[in-house]
Amino acid sequence: MPRIILHLDMDAFYAAVEQREHPEWKGLPVVVGADPKGGKGRGVAMTASYEARKFGIHSAMPISKAYKLCPSAIFTPPNFPLYAAASAAVMEILRSHADKFEQVSIDEAFIDVTSRISSQSEAEKRAAAIKKEIIEKEKLTSSIGIASNKLVAKIASDYRKPNGLTIVEPGDESSFLSPLPVRKLIGVGEKTELALKEIGINTIGELAAAPMDFLLDEFGKVGMYLHQAANGMDDSEVEESYGIKTINRNTTFDEDTKDEAILFATVDEMLEDAHSHLAASNFRCKTVGILARYEDFETHTREKTLPEATTDLSMMKATAKQLLKQFFSDSRKIRQVGIRLAQLEAVDRKQKLVNDYFT
Repeated sequence: MPRIILHLDMDAFYAAVEQREHPEWKGLPVVVGADPKGGKGRGVAMTASYEARKFGIHSAMPISKAYKLCPSAIFTPPNFPLYAAASAAVMEILRSHADKFEQVSIDEAFIDVTSRISSQSEAEKRAAAIKKEIIEKEKLTSSIGIASNKLVAKIASDYRKPNGLTIVEPGDESSFLSPLPVRKLIGVGEKTELALKEIGINTIGELAAAPMDFLLDEFGKVGMYLHQAANGMDDSEVEESYGIKTINRNTTFDEDTKDEAILFATVDEMLEDAHSHLAASNFRCKTVGILARYEDFETHTREKTLPEATTDLSMMKATAKQLLKQFFSDSRKIRQVGIRLAQLEAVDRKQKLVNDYFT
């Protein structure tokens, strides 16, 4: 029997939470991120409401550019404790409907409902019920994709955003994916997309039709994944959230930069986001890592293992900045920066209650 997998993705999550907290902002362009300072601010936009996206604003865009695109937008600093609380409430709702639950970021998760539901029509009713419960309890909208595997379910959740619900019946995976651009495939970034376009492959259907030997010659082992993904094949399991081993965040800049202030601000924002996920999942981390991808796509990483696992955000920021400074001596500009929290371990819940009480 085919599996029944749901992927839920909250709609413009940070901006939506801000609009919920500020009803007067509903229907207005809202940008969460750095202070634009009249178009001279540094840092990036973390997310934008759908109203702001109509002006061309998107995540990872320099905040100065976002301001130029829509100076009348509401620019607000991120409130990570608020987002973490909203995330925890949403995930609790989702978990209650699941056989298996896997939270993959602060605003998205997979659930496996195969043993609870006997048909896709039942799955559609369950997904609609989940969406309704989130709206009623949290006043937030979400989009859900339903499919026989994780890869297709994730792509489906993005298909009708915002507030969408898309079902891909077993056996229809290839026909659903075929007309979509290759960039929609999980793991296909700008560089891979460009390489595929150079050999005449623009859609997932064209990629699925490419001979396996050809893809292996062009991309090595990655060619195997591309072939399987384009044909809608994915046998990975939905894993319980306690199985997560790392938390990663990446930002690709619209324009390559050597501006240290922008790089530091971006890393701080990503760490605050990752820390919210860490706290919501009741974990602490022992290793902090930094990734830097230069303008020529050459990528380097640095990491440091702390004396003991911690939830101290200020320590994580200080460690990340130390690592980031090691890239500044290079003359090349940076096009992408990322952070990684690793060696995660569960926080003792009783001890956490005591710590929270005294802080």
